[in-house]
Amino acid sequence: MTGQRTTIIKVLHYIRKYWLYLALSVVMAALTVTLTLYLPILTGRVIDLIIDKGRVDFAGVFAILKTMAAVIGATAAAQWIMNVCNNKMTYRIVQDIRNEAFRKIEILPLKYIDGHSYGEVVSRVIADVDQFADGLLMGFTQFFTGLITILGTLGFMLSVNVGITGVVVLITPLSFLVAAFIAKKTYTMFRVQSETRGEQTALIEEMIGNQKVVQAFSHEDEVLEEFDEINDRLGKCSLKAIFYSSITNPSTRFVNNLVYAGVAVTGAVFAIHGGISVGQLSCFLTYANQYTKPFNEISGVVTELQNAIACAARIFALIEEEPQIPDKENAAALKDVEGRVALEHVDFSYVPDKELITDFNLAVKAGQRVAIVGPTGCGKTTVINLLMRFYDVCAGKICVDGEDIRDVTRKSLRANYGMVLQETWLKAGTVRDNIIMGKPDATEEEIVTAAKASHAHSFIKRLPKGYDTVIGEDGGNLSQGQKQLLCITRVMLCLPPMLILDEATSSIDTRTEIRIQKAFATMMQGRTSFIVAHRLSTIREADVILVMKDGNIIEQGNHETLLAQKGFYANLYNSQFAG
Repeated sequence: MTGQRTTIIKVLHYIRKYWLYLALSVVMAALTVTLTLYLPILTGRVIDLIIDKGRVDFAGVFAILKTMAAVIGATAAAQWIMNVCNNKMTYRIVQDIRNEAFRKIEILPLKYIDGHSYGEVVSRVIADVDQFADGLLMGFTQFFTGLITILGTLGFMLSVNVGITGVVVLITPLSFLVAAFIAKKTYTMFRVQSETRGEQTALIEEMIGNQKVVQAFSHEDEVLEEFDEINDRLGKCSLKAIFYSSITNPSTRFVNNLVYAGVAVTGAVFAIHGGISVGQLSCFLTYANQYTKPFNEISGVVTELQNAIACAARIFALIEEEPQIPDKENAAALKDVEGRVALEHVDFSYVPDKELITDFNLAVKAGQRVAIVGPTGCGKTTVINLLMRFYDVCAGKICVDGEDIRDVTRKSLRANYGMVLQETWLKAGTVRDNIIMGKPDATEEEIVTAAKASHAHSFIKRLPKGYDTVIGEDGGNLSQGQKQLLCITRVMLCLPPMLILDEATSSIDTRTEIRIQKAFATMMQGRTSFIVAHRLSTIREADVILVMKDGNIIEQGNHETLLAQKGFYANLYNSQFAG
């Protein structure tokens, strides 16, 4: 219950911003209930005016009926205003939570994104927030109204007859005991259901995104088995959650029927002995229904709230994740960068007990082209992650133009790097939108010049609307090579003082690659460049080649020097070009 209480306090923190809507909703709920409870009194008065055959006070009846019509109209208006307030409050709270969750994703350290499946994160922001909204809306709509109805009904019943009201009050605690017992059970079940649903969403997202690979390796049956296993678990925990939540209503209805029977029997005895009139008894029986109805609604709300709270706990867990280490308060912006880069005694590991890079030292002069080669897992891409400060070093430091990159803003650091990765990313929008991401104010001439330099202009002109062609998420129907060319064009347009090319031409055919290499050669003139490549033919012209193995530099020099040493690099090179 401590976790539930903590989550509820967090929800109240979001509600506090919309206290005016909440206050108006409560006032309208009170007005709705008061007017609703006033109707049985009017009904009772009408009944008492119908004394016997031929003895009906029609003038009094019609006067009361007019009052009843006005009361019903006012009740409808108050209920409409209350629902408008509840909807506005709920969906603005949900909007705030989603905005905060997305802002948090933008500043989360990459280790969190790398350590969680994308589908699971998406499930928290979309599905869990939707479930939370449903529960919250139901809570606002029915909880306050139900609570006020219970208190109001008791007040009206006490004003009519204290004895019969006492019977109602004595039986009432049974409803609370039943609802409390079921609420404890349902929270656990709904929490497991929410977690399993996130696991299922993650699998679906992963399989749809990689369907070609699944089919290429005939892995469909294994995927179906895995999905069936998760789906089976989801079915079982959902069944338990729904079972416990569904027995709430019948259980409370049973207690409510006891209340109604108690009121009917006690009221009949009072009426026989002249304690109350028939109209008052009718009024009391109506109140008995009015009084017990909110218990059914509130018990339903409680089970929905259990689901909502369980979902809210998951989204709050994301929102409260530790963000990446913020820029220092006095962090300066990198300006007029020459491109001198130094790594001094750098240690780094993704997992604390598993070393990856130890005592790494490197000094790169401005304008040098540095190639990084080595077997898979040796730390090549990790070095790139550290240079861009996607991860912070565990020990040592990295400097650009003599400035420790932890003392400058991330934005200015990354603005001075042009990066082309093996994995392409294009957003939904026009071709032009994707090219100008790094330079939104670029002119048409600059865009076309960059596209021609990257050899992308010819295929762009063949698209239906050229640079204004709209492409879908991740490039739509463009080939992998075309997507890579657009990513290269993006960097060509900005031309920052430092470049990172991580397998940048791996998705391009050999003929295009030769032209791209010439374009890169022009682009790299006077710019510090880091080139990661498996195909050693692409790095022959590098000024310095770093050969990495197990997180360390084991050889260093230019192409000819390393070949002459007949060491690890020579073996790598000869293995690719043997014969």
